[in-house]
Formats: sequence, structure tokens, C-alpha cells
Amino acid sequence: ALERYGVRGGAYIGVGPDQNFSYIARIRPRIAFLLDIRRDNMLQHLMFKALFANSRNRVEYLANWLGKKAPSDLARWNAKPIEEIVAYLDSTPSTLSVAAAARTAVSAQVRRMGLALTAEDMATIERFHQEFIGAGLSLRFTSAGRAPQPYYPTLRQLVLERDLEGKQASYLAREADFRVVQDLQRRNLIVPVVGDLGGTKALPSIGAFMKERGDVLSAFYSSNAEDYVLRDGNFGRYARSIAVLPRTSRSVFIRSFFGGGQHPEAVDGYYSTQLLQKVDVFVAEASGYSSYRQLVRSNYLPLRPQ
Repeated sequence: ALERYGVRGGAYIGVGPDQNFSYIARIRPRIAFLLDIRRDNMLQHLMFKALFANSRNRVEYLANWLGKKAPSDLARWNAKPIEEIVAYLDSTPSTLSVAAAARTAVSAQVRRMGLALTAEDMATIERFHQEFIGAGLSLRFTSAGRAPQPYYPTLRQLVLERDLEGKQASYLAREADFRVVQDLQRRNLIVPVVGDLGGTKALPSIGAFMKERGDVLSAFYSSNAEDYVLRDGNFGRYARSIAVLPRTSRSVFIRSFFGGGQHPEAVDGYYSTQLLQKVDVFVAEASGYSSYRQLVRSNYLPLRPQ
């Protein structure tokens, strides 16, 4: 749907961790800002940045991420389908020495970035990396005090996932998509930002920087974060920050609604529904939104060809 609506280039803003990379790979922005209220999200993005720096292609990236030995003939894997890469990783055990070397390499790369990080920050990055190493491609999302739900996908499922037209959609599905993200990472054009969506600093500062660069918004991946902004009572301030972002008539929101089949765009078998809305429409209607359920049901763009 993003391709059908001509969402391409420009500046990308998103919340959360690596799901952004798949949107970035499709949209191919000039710059991306990954804004999240959690400092840990920024630290996880530094882990990813280090992995991109330390890896020559997808199979090495995934091997470094999961603490496994990469194949010796790396170049031959560039054209291989992601299913073969996943099969290789599933059949390759993670040894203590290889995993330790992967963690050490990531930590060393993060230190070379020259950022003001504490010993606690570095320990958090290593802890995150170890979670992926320990669970591998079977890792599922967990939240504090609650076990993974059966409808949470594994990392393996996310890497292999397809879009509504049956095309593999992960940034790891094709070498060219991986390199789009890797190139932006290596040029410091994927920028983690710690801040509150409904606050007074982070989003307005991103907008000012976009104007300075001459960038316009292509997509804003807000997941379901606007639900929290509405509940916190800061939605009006958030909407005003959105209204002054430089944009075009093609600029869109990408939202997540977690409600099983309780949305007209829901897909059978999926708990979450991804939705698109024109930013211009949001700006015109923002004062009328009183709940997230109302927001995700208002003037969204059809995901399937009409």
C-alpha cells in the first residue's frame, strides 16, 4: 500500500526498534528519526547500528546478531533467499566463544561511536544482545510481568513475513533492501532520539532540523504510541507538533491497532492491524479525536487495491 500511494524518499519518523527498518527499506528515505520515550530503545538502536557496521551482508548481520558463526563463503549468500539464510542459522548452534566474540565486537563498535554512554548503558546493550543470542530466531516479545501471548510472532516469523500481496516484506528479505538500511546507518542518517511524542522538545526539534535540511515527511510510523499520548492528556500539543512538520499531500501515518479482528482492515489470523492515514487528514481532524479507537477508525486509507 505504501508503494501504491507513492510514499517514497523524504524524511521518515518512527517509534520502537527494528520494525522501522522494514518500512525504511521500502520507503528509502533520505534520513530517518527513531523517536521513543524509552532510553533503552535508543540503546538497542546503537546495538543495531554496531551490527550493521560489523557486517558485510545479511547472513553475517544475522549471525552476528544471534551470536553464531557466519559461513566462510559470504559473497555466495548475497543472492540466496531469506529462507536459506534462516535454515542456515537454525542449523548452526551458538557456541560460548562465538557468542562472546559477537558481544565484544558490538560493544567495541558502540564505544567507537564517541557517544556519552555510562557503564550501565553498555551493560544494557550487552544484555539486549544476549537476549537475542539466547533465544535466537525463536525470540518473542515479552512485557514486564506478563508471559508472551500466543499471537506474538517470533523473530523468525517477522524475518520471513509477507505483505498483503504475498511479497516478502522484511528488510532482510533481499540484499538490496538490507543495504538501503545499512547505507543510512553508516552515514549516520538513522538517528535515535529519546523524547516524549507529546512533549515540547523532541518532535519540534526534529521538525526544525527537517526544515533546515529541506526535507519533507514521507511517513510517520507511530505504532500505537498515540494511544498513550491521548491518555496522558498531551494529544493537543502532539497534534500541533505534527501540524508544523514539513510535508506533502502524500505524507502518511503508519499505525498499529491491537484488537484481533476488530477493524475493517484486519487480516484473518493476525492480532495487529497496520493502518495508513494521510497526515493532512489527521491535521484537519485532530481536535475531534477523543480515543485511539476513534483515531484508527477515522478516514484511513484502504490497504488493498479497490
